[in-house]
Amino acid sequence: MSAIAEIDAPTIAINPFSESFSDDPYPFHEQLRDAGPVVWLSKYGIYGMARYAEVQAALNDWQTFMSGAGAGIQDLRKGNAWRPRSIVLEVDPPLHDETRAVLARVLSGPAIKKLRPAFEAEAERLVEDLVSRGTFDAVDDLAMVYPLKVMGDAVGVPLQDRECLLPFSNMLFNSFGPENDIFRQSITESGAVVKQLFAQCERAALSPDGFGAQIYQAADEGRISADKAPSLVRSVLSAGFDTTVAGLGNAIYAFAVNPDQWQLVREDPAVGRTAFDEIIRWESPVQTFFRTTPRAVAFEGVHLEADRKVLLFLAAANRDPRHWDNPDRLDLRRKTIGHVAFGSGIHVCIGMMVARLEAELLFAAFAKRVKAFELVGAPRRRRNNTLRTFASLPVRVVC
Repeated sequence: MSAIAEIDAPTIAINPFSESFSDDPYPFHEQLRDAGPVVWLSKYGIYGMARYAEVQAALNDWQTFMSGAGAGIQDLRKGNAWRPRSIVLEVDPPLHDETRAVLARVLSGPAIKKLRPAFEAEAERLVEDLVSRGTFDAVDDLAMVYPLKVMGDAVGVPLQDRECLLPFSNMLFNSFGPENDIFRQSITESGAVVKQLFAQCERAALSPDGFGAQIYQAADEGRISADKAPSLVRSVLSAGFDTTVAGLGNAIYAFAVNPDQWQLVREDPAVGRTAFDEIIRWESPVQTFFRTTPRAVAFEGVHLEADRKVLLFLAAANRDPRHWDNPDRLDLRRKTIGHVAFGSGIHVCIGMMVARLEAELLFAAFAKRVKAFELVGAPRRRRNNTLRTFASLPVRVVC
């Protein structure tokens, strides 16, 4: 933090949850970055940060920018919260340390390594089928199908009715924004499946050898309380799904509009293993997350009032020219260490190793069979208050 005299954040009239912002956020990101290290978003009475240095610093300072008041626009410390808080994403130490310790053990490096054979076999099977068809929708036929199968199997939820995760996860990420039309529509769409999803994450429904069963075992051992186990199972399931769906769809789009970069994947397996990080830097699935100031603070010389929401523009930080060279260019040979597409600090994404594994195996399976991806119809975005994702992405593979 800076010791210079405090100033007020400049006021910006941009609505980060508008349709125009959702359709093309990048010009708005530039305006936000150029306005200053911290801005005041008058539409909602919240602060915003869009530069890399400030976003990264805020993510790594949970005492100043707390998650316990919610990762969305609503302050969950106050009454009438419509939903319970995530005991992974929306808590701070010491409770955060308790739940993350359990998840760190369940989702450890050795545990993820054990997933590789099954994930690879499913990637080969699915890609072989899609390539034989020639044309397919990279969202409906790939990005949704693969994570739902492999992550569902890994967690151990029943195969039947797994699709209930789709509207639930969409609603969950919409809930981090304001109660706008997108949010209300997603509430309606998810209403019929919430009970199904909760039932799937109960101990009796889970396979005995999956991540879900291991979380209940942690409760048996007293490492978490029994009432937290179902919520942690849902957290693991959702962490490995909707953001990965968005990321995989964005990846196929990236390869279609940057064919030279796909050739790098085909020519060098090492590039394929790290490509996903550059793709999600370039087109971040999670665009924003909120934090809250528990007290008044001076941050980069700007006065921030206590108990105010702060909107962190992760995607804007990932294209900040103050930190990245030629940031609007997809460059799979770029060193992307430090990008914030997975977050940073104590709340870094718990599912990032799984997402990387899924992407690596799919890219490898396609690289053996596909020379190029071509768009065969207009891509259609799925509007969401938090995610940048596709609803439909029709593509053709050239073999």
